[in-house]
Amino acid sequence: MTDIRITNWNELQERLFQDSWDDRLGRYRSRFAFRGLSRASYDLKTSLQRLSPVHTDLERHLLRNFRKYAHHDAAPGDSVWSWLSVAQHHGLPTRLLDWTYSPYIATHFATANIERYQEDGVIWCVDYDAVHRLLPEKLLSALHEEGSHVFTVEMLGKVAGTLQEFQQLGASDFVAFIEPPSLDSRIVNQYALFSVMSNPSRQMDEWLSEFPSLWYRVIIPAELKWEIRDKLDQANVTERVLFPGLDGLSLWLRRHYSPKV
Repeated sequence: MTDIRITNWNELQERLFQDSWDDRLGRYRSRFAFRGLSRASYDLKTSLQRLSPVHTDLERHLLRNFRKYAHHDAAPGDSVWSWLSVAQHHGLPTRLLDWTYSPYIATHFATANIERYQEDGVIWCVDYDAVHRLLPEKLLSALHEEGSHVFTVEMLGKVAGTLQEFQQLGASDFVAFIEPPSLDSRIVNQYALFSVMSNPSRQMDEWLSEFPSLWYRVIIPAELKWEIRDKLDQANVTERVLFPGLDGLSLWLRRHYSPKV
């Protein structure tokens, strides 16, 4: 496991933005996806995997009933990928994992839970461009034809109309990153994207362990969490922005006015 334990705020910036220079463009354009967790010991298990040991048998039933009972226009389009995105966004257990393009938003999620301030946090950093070079040819061709580095739900729907078709595209397990539709301001403000594994039983961290050059983890020591949190608040990276509405406002105020312990 490639772990980088930072020692101060400046080092955090350096580590989160490392390898972001793109020679082809002559610009700083990172190809990393970020996922922040309040405990460094947390793995990359999906909500579907956490639901039950027999989660693979439940997946189709969950999604079928979600589509049946949800409002008919809840998803933009009727593809399985649109419905999966909506379902994940609203808390249904799925094989998707939440990520963000923004290292600061990932840092927010690593430091938002003040009940975890006695424990180290972590930010997973994954090179989605390099991950996609391992895709089956049909999926890789779809990316190249579109001139894109990540999939949209429409792009995936053209290649694989069902989850079963998606799983059968490759002889071995693979991972794809998807930009969800702009369902609401929350998903837009969080600069969100999802990862999806071809094998719903496989944990992404287990898969990544086979390819150590594709990722690293930034460990946020417990003793730095208050400083990092205060600086994120000053930069306006807060629940009030990331969860627009009264719920997000309340979350922000509750944390902002909590005493330091």
